[in-house]
Amino acid sequence: MQDFFIGRQPIFDRHMRVYAYELLYRHGFVDRAVITDFDAASSEVVVNALTELGLDRLVGTRKAFCNFTRGSLIKGADVPFSTDQLVVEVLETVTAEASVVEALKSLSRSGHLIALDDFVLDDGLEPLVELADIVKIDVLELTQDEVREQVEKLRRIKKLKLLVEKVETNEEYQFCRRLGFDYFQGYFFSRPQVVSGRRLPPGRLAMLRLMTELQRPDIDLGKLEEIIETDVNLCVKLLRQINSSFYSLLSEVKSIRQAIVYLGLIHIRNWACIVAMGSVDDKPQELMTMALIRGKMCELLCRDDDAERRGMFFTVGLFSLLDSMFDSPMEEVLENLPLAQEVKAALLTRTGDIGLTLKCVEDYEQANWSSVIESGYDEDRVRDAYIESIEWSQAVMDSLES
Repeated sequence: MQDFFIGRQPIFDRHMRVYAYELLYRHGFVDRAVITDFDAASSEVVVNALTELGLDRLVGTRKAFCNFTRGSLIKGADVPFSTDQLVVEVLETVTAEASVVEALKSLSRSGHLIALDDFVLDDGLEPLVELADIVKIDVLELTQDEVREQVEKLRRIKKLKLLVEKVETNEEYQFCRRLGFDYFQGYFFSRPQVVSGRRLPPGRLAMLRLMTELQRPDIDLGKLEEIIETDVNLCVKLLRQINSSFYSLLSEVKSIRQAIVYLGLIHIRNWACIVAMGSVDDKPQELMTMALIRGKMCELLCRDDDAERRGMFFTVGLFSLLDSMFDSPMEEVLENLPLAQEVKAALLTRTGDIGLTLKCVEDYEQANWSSVIESGYDEDRVRDAYIESIEWSQAVMDSLES
């Protein structure tokens, strides 16, 4: 089977719930500028690869935004995906020629939503708007006046959903929200704007204190048991998690000590951190999903078989979004955590074996393929680790909600 490389970026609704993922299709570790010029044949390779993998493994029950070139629209209007899941995202290079319009009509009749990517309304493009359900506007490419003008023009043509992409600041988010945008996409939602000296909410402060205790290097079985059992909420959630279908145990685990003996100190400590981080309810759930993916992916890419070493890799990936969760610089968050210097260096400067692995994971997330190549990891291994981590994180999030 031909190799394929797939990334994804979440799209949020106005309530900061994940509405969909945009799938970033790539064929090999090559620069993005080359990939954006895929012709119809390349697009068909991508579709075949996704057919082999399955959208459900990548996005669960949510929708998937997939880029379509002119060639893939004309030659592949009958796409083999669920009509209630695949959103056909028409690239900005596609014009409203008759064959494209007919292909979009066919896709729309079959039930697919049509989205226009990086769209700027111009002469001759109204036929595309008339067929579209969602229009994506790049907030980085336009001034605020131009964005406002585009929104007004589009609303005069028809009632449709508006999606703003490349949102990088709170100001951009608030501006587009006031304009009535329905969906939001961009780095701002995974790396919120930092406010220096911001006081942590009580629940977040309690979580940080708990994680501080959990990460002490001299922690033993008895101390870990004591820490968890003194937090009733954590204790209940952790036991519920261990007894969930995620583990499918033959007999019920009834105590934290029994859980530690069964799963091991390192494993339970990581799970306690996951449950604690998952208790944050004023952040997009996708933030926790991303942290889980990074943690698992770092663990899978660890070249050492030692359980403690792999646990360190997992911790670095899991903690790599703590600055976003706490709305504080990573330096301030780590000041309160008794982590090994190697772990802190990995999180702050992406140095050392663990730091370079985390950087590789982040580069893969953002489709920076040339940097992924430089990491020295085997291409297939990185791709497979990403896919496995997505599946694992979805299973974890499902079990946490049960």
